[in-house]
Formats: sequence, C-alpha cells, structure tokens
Amino acid sequence: MGHIELRDLRDDDLDAVFEMMRDPQAVEMAAFTAADPDDRAGFDAWIARLRAYPDALAWVVTEDGAFAGTAGLFTTDGDREVTYWIARDAWGRGVATETLGILVSREPERPLFARVASHNAASRAVLARAGFTELSRNAEFAPGVGREVEEIVLVLMPTLD
Repeated sequence: MGHIELRDLRDDDLDAVFEMMRDPQAVEMAAFTAADPDDRAGFDAWIARLRAYPDALAWVVTEDGAFAGTAGLFTTDGDREVTYWIARDAWGRGVATETLGILVSREPERPLFARVASHNAASRAVLARAGFTELSRNAEFAPGVGREVEEIVLVLMPTLD
C-alpha cells in the first residue's frame, strides 16, 4: 500500500467515480447501489443531490496521488454514517482500512454508524478492525443486485476516557 490521502471530490473526478461504481464485482459486494449502475444521468443526479446536502462530506481516496476510491460522511435519520468505496485494483492492500481510519479521525460525533452487505466479508473485517460492532441485521432489497440481501448496521461507540 502506498500513501493514502482523502481530498475533496472535484468535477474532474466524476468519470473515474462513475466507472468504479459500474464495476460488476464491486456492485455485487456493495449490493445497495443504483438499480442501473450504467445510468450516467442517474449517477449525475445522485452526485448533485449529494453535493447539495449540507451534512454530506465527500472525498476522493488517493493512493500515492492516484485515484483509489471514494469516502464520505453523512447524516441519515439523525445518525452520522461513514461510507467508502475502494476501486477494485486497490482491494486487498489495506487501502480501505487506512481510509476508514482517516474518516473516523475526521468525524468527532459518536456513535458513528456504517452499513454493509452481510456477504461482504472484507468490508466487515475493515469495520471490525476500526472498532465498529454489529448493531442489527435486516433483510433489504439491494437494487444493484436485484434481490434481497442481509444488511448489517454497525456502530462505533464513544471511547471511555
């Protein structure tokens, strides 16, 4: 693994983000994605909504300066959540672990939540290493794979000082 950084999402990143989020293996792992990952107009509308949301923060993950994924923080139903999507060519080298560590250090609010498809063992392991613990499991329809998938909600609680 090279040097990992998070930088603000820019317009010139959108083509790379769109291509990453179309990767069939990545869509299978993420599961809770767009119903049609090839729909560029839908992707552009989603990005516009994300950027307009005042509590959402979106970054590009870079490894030695090159695109390696995306990461973000947002609030839903009053809960602060983390999200990350690592490009497949960066899988298995600790990029997700380092990215999540940076995200957690940037967000002081606790509890902090995350969601993952139960079959995504790699992402579950990344979250566990960062201190997230399972809170609940729910069967939810996953548009990206067109079927019901078990979603795990995890939480990172405040540390006792």
